[in-house]
Amino acid sequence: MATYATAPTTNPARQVPPHHRHHAKPARPSTSEAMRNQPSAVWAIAFACVVSFMGIGLVDPILPTIAAQLHASSTESELLFTTYLAFTGVAMFFTSWVSSRIGVKATLLIGLAVIVVFAVACSASPSVSAIIGFRAGWGLGNALFISTALSAIVSAATGGSAGAIILYECALGIGMAFGPLTGGALGTITWRAPFLGTATLMAIGLIAIAVLLKNNPHSKRKMHAAPVHLSAPFKAMTVPGMRTMSIVAFFYNMAFFTTLAYPPFALARHGVHSAIVIGLIFFGWGGLLALSAVFVAPRLIQRTRRTTVAIGAMTALAIVLIACALLINSVPGLIVAIILAGIPLGLLNTTLTECSMEASDLPRPVASSTYSGWRFLGGAIAPPLCTLLGNDTTAWMPFAYGALVIMISCLTIVVCRKTLHRADDMPETQMQQAESINLAAQNLS
Repeated sequence: MATYATAPTTNPARQVPPHHRHHAKPARPSTSEAMRNQPSAVWAIAFACVVSFMGIGLVDPILPTIAAQLHASSTESELLFTTYLAFTGVAMFFTSWVSSRIGVKATLLIGLAVIVVFAVACSASPSVSAIIGFRAGWGLGNALFISTALSAIVSAATGGSAGAIILYECALGIGMAFGPLTGGALGTITWRAPFLGTATLMAIGLIAIAVLLKNNPHSKRKMHAAPVHLSAPFKAMTVPGMRTMSIVAFFYNMAFFTTLAYPPFALARHGVHSAIVIGLIFFGWGGLLALSAVFVAPRLIQRTRRTTVAIGAMTALAIVLIACALLINSVPGLIVAIILAGIPLGLLNTTLTECSMEASDLPRPVASSTYSGWRFLGGAIAPPLCTLLGNDTTAWMPFAYGALVIMISCLTIVVCRKTLHRADDMPETQMQQAESINLAAQNLS
């Protein structure tokens, strides 16, 4: 049977009253301080992280182009998201088991190698069905890489974990903002270019990590004190707080991918097919998402309960999605609403991540695997369902669906709030903040 380590009840860090929570958290260094005197291994990992996060929104601007040139329906094109997310979600249930046995560096390199192979395969695919299949393999590699990237940075960085966290946050923000823009720019050449560009950059990152990380004295550290049981993420669902957060995550990511996967096809109805235009729109979306996740959410969480921040951000996202539905026939209005959706999405990514990590006594790798797995599975459902709704009913229906599922997620928090009392009361140490950000990155991928 799987066993779970529980936090000692005498741990003073967990005894701080909620209204004093912000006094318990140590100050974090500035970005410039974090970047000083870091070893080359850290920069290699950070570079690979940027490229990996860029891959999240890379295909978004080229979906209409792929559909047109490969004679695929919009629903078939959306399966590029679905297979990627579904296989990433399933793999996430087992990444803690893998990394607890082979270590951080080996997991990183295997994940990068898998991404390179399948990204190249996507670029050479003769049909949309082939790309769909290769994206599944890409998702497997992404799960292995992202699940261990931060622990590698924390192990290799100088100046403590807080400096490593800053570097990782910067990599996340740059990747999320520039991924759609890069995909749009390369997509003006050919839809194959974004896949090939990602494979090239990932290969450079793989070589750099293989060469540089092995010379770091901390590189052999593992992020688990003992091997994790294969069944641990599934048995975690018996814990009330983890069960609540898994349900919340499942429905939240449906809304997340409604804002990411469906808008290119909604805009295409009005003649907006340009990959670079769509890339610029989602550059704004990703930029606001990154800023709110990295800078705004932590400040709000310092001042009020996590569940309160989550409920407020979910309500704001529902309003934005309803605005998208009402503005479906206005291209400027729809573009503005899509970009603004990045703000509540960034708040929710950080807040729900911290809630999931603090809602139970589960070991953090197990909580990460469980929460991430259910979240990715929810995201896998949304893209094809949205295009089916848009094609079979009306163009605004997918946005209404997104508003509905985010309110289901919100009501789950309201009804089950008692199971999340730990998430509202527990302060985070610097290492716990690092683990939370690592899970947040998994959820964005």
